[in-house]
Amino acid sequence: MARTLKRPRAPAYDSFAALRELAQADPKLGRLIERAGPYTLKLASSLSPFEALLESIVYQQLHGKAAAAIHARLLGSFAEPGANQAHLAPHPTAQHLLDAPNEQLRQAGLSHNKALAIRDLAARTLDGTVPTLARIRRMTDAEIIAHLTQVRGIGRWTVEMFLIFRLGRPDILPTSDYGVRKGFALTFGKLKPADKVTPADLPKPEAMEKRARKWHPWCSVASWYLWRACDLANVEKATREI
Repeated sequence: MARTLKRPRAPAYDSFAALRELAQADPKLGRLIERAGPYTLKLASSLSPFEALLESIVYQQLHGKAAAAIHARLLGSFAEPGANQAHLAPHPTAQHLLDAPNEQLRQAGLSHNKALAIRDLAARTLDGTVPTLARIRRMTDAEIIAHLTQVRGIGRWTVEMFLIFRLGRPDILPTSDYGVRKGFALTFGKLKPADKVTPADLPKPEAMEKRARKWHPWCSVASWYLWRACDLANVEKATREI
């Protein structure tokens, strides 16, 4: 049976309450929220953790179009003969990936390291380290991070993006993310939209976590607005250059 991919959907948590409480707890963040406008985050289709992390590994350190092409070729290589729509074909299982010859992965465009990471992901899915979607929904954020970072090629940042954009967890602060750090510097530091960013401009995790004490349990929402701060800065910079 072909896969049916659900359309992106809003998170289950109350974003209106999140915006209200964040603005009350941190007026400076509240001004950013007012400037940036509505909270429009949408969760990606409900792939299993195995499927979502497979996609994450393929996309690492690649431009979107190139990564999408490799991902499509990889899925298509498991499709039945004659199938021409890999995105509608059944997704390969963990066992399929373990059994796939190296040449199949190489022809899809995977590097040696990514092929190793994908095989490790498959093995850890089969042994239960990577939980099922039903099980992962019952786990805490910390438990999920501890489990998934055991997979080769999956670091904390990848899991944090999974928590925010796949599972819709409301209280994640990815302090290593460049965009979140830059948005923090633009909002709470001395960085201006026209400035060239240097490492000294970006905040340390401790400074971000200290400020974020005001944001719990809505750090994911705050992070989304810090990304928007970067977007606003880019627009302002482009307007000045015209």
